[in-house]
Amino acid sequence: MALSSFDIDAPRWDQSTFMGRLKHFFNITDCRTAVLPDSRLDEAKALVESCRAGSVPPGTTEEQLHYAKKLYDSAFHPDTGDRMNIIGRMSFQVPGGMAITGCMLQFYRTVPAVVFWQWVNQSFNALVNYTNRNAASPITPKQIGVAYITATSTALATAVGLNLYTKKAPPLVARWVPFAAVASANCVNIPMMRQQEILNGIAVTDENGNKLGHSKKAAVKGITQVVISRITMAAPGMIILPIIMQRLEKYKFMQLHVCVQAGAGAQRLHRVSVWKQRPTGLLQQRPLRPDEPNTDMFM
Repeated sequence: MALSSFDIDAPRWDQSTFMGRLKHFFNITDCRTAVLPDSRLDEAKALVESCRAGSVPPGTTEEQLHYAKKLYDSAFHPDTGDRMNIIGRMSFQVPGGMAITGCMLQFYRTVPAVVFWQWVNQSFNALVNYTNRNAASPITPKQIGVAYITATSTALATAVGLNLYTKKAPPLVARWVPFAAVASANCVNIPMMRQQEILNGIAVTDENGNKLGHSKKAAVKGITQVVISRITMAAPGMIILPIIMQRLEKYKFMQLHVCVQAGAGAQRLHRVSVWKQRPTGLLQQRPLRPDEPNTDMFM
């Protein structure tokens, strides 16, 4: 096949099959592309645009065109062609989301920790939703601010409320609080961030790409599917992992980890006691118990 007639925008895999769609999204969410320099991404964009114009540089292989399209899809907005910020790219979702989810599952016992990590998570989600917005439906800075504040407030209210409510509940129930907060916030964050699409509708085209008009129903359906998919993607890690951790804590190697934490707590107790013996006497703080969570980071 002559590369001059190569359709670079055609899907590499059959999108009518599950495996084809899976390969496509694995391709564009490859986290290795997130660390590539901007110069390399710009080269890929230039090659994609040259191919679209029908002037493929001599010596270019089909595999190079596929890789250039992979970089282009992972880093540039499909509507505007502008390079997206690295945090909002789909290729950053695995490392970024994994780190934040791990922190939410680990630091859930104290209210300050819950507030901080839910705020981090909602800030991350808001940036991702804004970065991947439909450019045909512009959103004002005021609307962005309202969406961000509303989603963050919803997540914090859910997390803090359930955290206080589950103080006397089984430990496993408390571990599921972050998931409840994430799910409730997604129900607010995404519709609010993409409210213009709901109010004005999105462009509907035929199989040849010809614009037929705008549809509010299509916008609502699409955004609903995004909300459901975001919650579904978070569910396995945030529901199953707490169950696994609950089981693992019964084993000796996890009990050793608890002993190490207790030893660290005793060391903090000694440090505070020494500080209180200083002549100034400015620090009036009760000693920490070995099993008491450390809140130094929030002071």
